Amino acid sequence: MLRYPARLLLQKACRTRICLYVVRVGEQNLIGEIIEMRDGMASIQVYEETAGLKPGSSVYSTGAPLSVELGPGLIETMYDGIQRPLKGMMELSGPNITRGISVPALDREKKWEFVATASVGDEVEAGDIIGTVQETAVVEQRIMVPYRVRGKIKSIASGSYTVEETVCVVEKPDGTEEKLTLMQKWPVRVSRPYKTKLVPETPLITGQRVIDTMFPIAKGGVAAIPGPFGSGKTVTQHQLAKWADADIVVYIGCGERGNEMTDVLMEFPELKDPKTGESLMKRTVLIANTSDMPVAAREASIYTGITIAEYFRDMGYSVALMADSTSRWAEALREMSGRLEEMPGEEGYPAYLGSRLAQFYERAGKVISLGKEGREGAPVRHRCGIPSGW
Repeated sequence: MLRYPARLLLQKACRTRICLYVVRVGEQNLIGEIIEMRDGMASIQVYEETAGLKPGSSVYSTGAPLSVELGPGLIETMYDGIQRPLKGMMELSGPNITRGISVPALDREKKWEFVATASVGDEVEAGDIIGTVQETAVVEQRIMVPYRVRGKIKSIASGSYTVEETVCVVEKPDGTEEKLTLMQKWPVRVSRPYKTKLVPETPLITGQRVIDTMFPIAKGGVAAIPGPFGSGKTVTQHQLAKWADADIVVYIGCGERGNEMTDVLMEFPELKDPKTGESLMKRTVLIANTSDMPVAAREASIYTGITIAEYFRDMGYSVALMADSTSRWAEALREMSGRLEEMPGEEGYPAYLGSRLAQFYERAGKVISLGKEGREGAPVRHRCGIPSGW
């Protein structure tokens, strides 16, 4: 945790009530986030090892909140807690991750086959699907109009594009133009909007008879797996990720052992999805922030995962999100709270632990997505292993 005079950081108008802007710290450009403003001082949570930082180190504000990149290339990729692809980092720095390394979340050079489903002259609004990209044999990316964009399509064409190239131009009511790409960004701490949240009523078939019989779960519902160490919480979540009735699986290893993520990497490519006959990895996104990675990024990894899950939900997919485990996430919150010198509350430590967990669970649900189609049946399901003693 670092504290710097606010005037060094806030050159880009970081004057909001909650100041969660990403900053670069020190000569190595370590990634951090402003988490508190107090008496003209900014408290920064650095998401990497801070050894070597000293008074006088430079701090630069990016002027943007912590965000994820959403678009083709997410499936089959393994990220760290702040959406840096582990394979890309290994290619740049070898098996040991170099501090301050910056790798784009989505491949900027790979071209994707975009098939336009909208036409020139069509009126579109946020959430409307303008085309598709076949990302894997199982998952079809549905390219949507970003939030707060509406108007008439001025140009659109099928073809091969990178995630940064313009695929569509929308003319807004005020006459300005908005260029749309295959990729969009979204701040992780803000839930993606939807039209209506529906009552969960469709059962989620987990593939585990004891769970389906004794502890049934609804699509769009939430569940926790409590238990002591070594009781099988992670193994149960692996089984749910493998065989649950979901179109997309987002698996977050939040502070757990590295060998548990290795098990997922070893088993998922070999196992066949009973619905499609394809490898389970063809529908899976992995986020690994294991116990040997910086504790600070654990807190962010949960939000990174749920934002990616909401993105696929908005397309109309059923998404199963596994967070293993929220107790390690709570440990990260406690460490941050302690460094901020916050007082414990009756509900736990930090005092806002319950509300933070509730906010996370509230981002689950079966919804009607934005857009004229009114896509329904796109739940997000959370499975959070919570060891005893939390």
